[in-house]
Amino acid sequence: MKSVIGSIAATAGLMIAGNTLAVDMPPLAKELNCVACHAIDHKVVGPAWRDVANRYTGKGVKTFTYKGKEYPLIEGLVMKVSKGGSGNWGSMPMPANDLSGVKKAQITELVKFEQSLANK
Repeated sequence: MKSVIGSIAATAGLMIAGNTLAVDMPPLAKELNCVACHAIDHKVVGPAWRDVANRYTGKGVKTFTYKGKEYPLIEGLVMKVSKGGSGNWGSMPMPANDLSGVKKAQITELVKFEQSLANK
């Protein structure tokens, strides 16, 4: 009987652990070196992607203000990642990641992924 209860408890523990680890950084985030400053669920140099998602999407925000101008949320966040900036998460600046505009589709894909993490 003890082994059955132990097995059930172990299985439940693995299921919970599996759920907390179910979301990994996409390969594109690793390729573009986002992981040098960000993680899904904890602050590294920059904020956790889940925290960013909860700040914006999680509160139903529809726009993002970049350098004093308001943009639709995804467009504004893509601009922030592409061109960099500071002030939204403290004094550490977000470096520019795509000054040429070549990676816009890739950055858009990552921003949409990041925003999908709200309240997860």
